[in-house]
Amino acid sequence: MSQSASKAMAVAATVRSGGARIRRSAIPILAIAIAASLAGCAKRDSITVGAIPDDYRTTHPIVIAEKNEKIDLPVGAGDRGMTGFQRDTLLGFLDGYDKSAAPSLTIAVPVGSANELAATAAGRDFARLAVASGISRNRIVMTTYQSASVEASAPVRVAYISTKAQTDKCGRWPEDMLQSSENKHYADYGCSYQNNLAAQMANPADLLGPRKQTPIDAERRGVVIDGYRKAPFYSPVPSTEVDY
Repeated sequence: MSQSASKAMAVAATVRSGGARIRRSAIPILAIAIAASLAGCAKRDSITVGAIPDDYRTTHPIVIAEKNEKIDLPVGAGDRGMTGFQRDTLLGFLDGYDKSAAPSLTIAVPVGSANELAATAAGRDFARLAVASGISRNRIVMTTYQSASVEASAPVRVAYISTKAQTDKCGRWPEDMLQSSENKHYADYGCSYQNNLAAQMANPADLLGPRKQTPIDAERRGVVIDGYRKAPFYSPVPSTEVDY
């Protein structure tokens, strides 16, 4: 082999070894670049933007709880039994009494007041009216309470426990909205809406789950289907031109 051929082979071997070293050194660099790009994506996705993270339904949740329904019926010292005003007011109050749950109805008559005798007679009439309204007699509790003044006329208190849907009270303003740059609900946001929704619930159990479906009215369904079958076909009204 000539000397020039030997030099050429040596140069080629040097070039190949250098290229292999370059490729081997490029692999770690490429891996570092890919890892850095992935880390940048992960960091970008973990940033919390200025969206609204809270919800008025969690800030002011509607809960089902027991509520003491009560009414004070004024009784004059000169009254003799229940008056027409007291009767109408008590009937309206007893309208919310749940006869299926049948809670105890408490009628508290004042003692030591100027109208003690009149209040006692009115209280007995209230109990008779409650029985006439469908409340069981063994669910009515007659009790007394001490009047605050001997010279004043105290009312007869009628009360029972009911289950109501309710939420917290509105009007909570812990901070000034204008002093905050955060894009969040303020503390009182949605409170009145939740209170109104809770007040409209006739049956608070509807918030817990759907009721069982009632049986179908086969007779009414037959009338509706029969009327649908015998209904006349729709004929479109012919278009007319109007000259103005």
